[in-house]
Amino acid sequence: MVRNVLGSILALIGATAAVSSPFRAWYDGRHGRYYRLGDLFTGAGVTDARATLFGSLLLPFVVAAAATLIGIVLRSRLLVAFAGVVVLAFTVLWMVRVGQAEGRMVVAGDGSGLGLGVAGAVVGGALVLLGAAVMSGRQKGRPRQPEYADQGYAGDSGPEPTHFTDPVPPPAPTLDGPQHTLEGPMQPYADQPPYPDPPYEEPPYEEGQQGHPGGQPGDKP
Repeated sequence: MVRNVLGSILALIGATAAVSSPFRAWYDGRHGRYYRLGDLFTGAGVTDARATLFGSLLLPFVVAAAATLIGIVLRSRLLVAFAGVVVLAFTVLWMVRVGQAEGRMVVAGDGSGLGLGVAGAVVGGALVLLGAAVMSGRQKGRPRQPEYADQGYAGDSGPEPTHFTDPVPPPAPTLDGPQHTLEGPMQPYADQPPYPDPPYEEPPYEEGQQGHPGGQPGDKP
């Protein structure tokens, strides 16, 4: 956040310097707003013809300032850097064309050579590029991790998974129902032999009852 604010301030100062530079002397006391923009792209080079306000060097600088403002709002380092490149590119192109037309390019203290307008354009473009380098740009949001859904079973007394990629532990065994081993169902008291069947005992018979050894056939009870 601090880098974006500092970079934005530098870019705004540079854009302001670039836009105000055509209203100062560029070469031999002639202001930048008097140079025709079309002369920079023709073979004839720079002429003495006077340009209209938005047909002069002011136009690319205004476009660069607008791109700087949009880049600051959108936190786009690429757009701000593009604005700085535009300012420096048109300034260098103008210097090449003036050098071809004049045969030389000098810096004189009496104002007959390069003026403060050129210095303002160069410094402004450099500040815009510096602001783009200082800005951190738009921060991309981190992908949200999916929340872990509880997949435990009823009666599960085991520990819950600590991460959404951990496998769900199996349910802990309970004491309800028969217990099983590898050899089959577990019997209670497996180390003791089963109880033997009780000995058979005939019910007591009274003397004289049918079926008793001492009774006679045909006796009635």
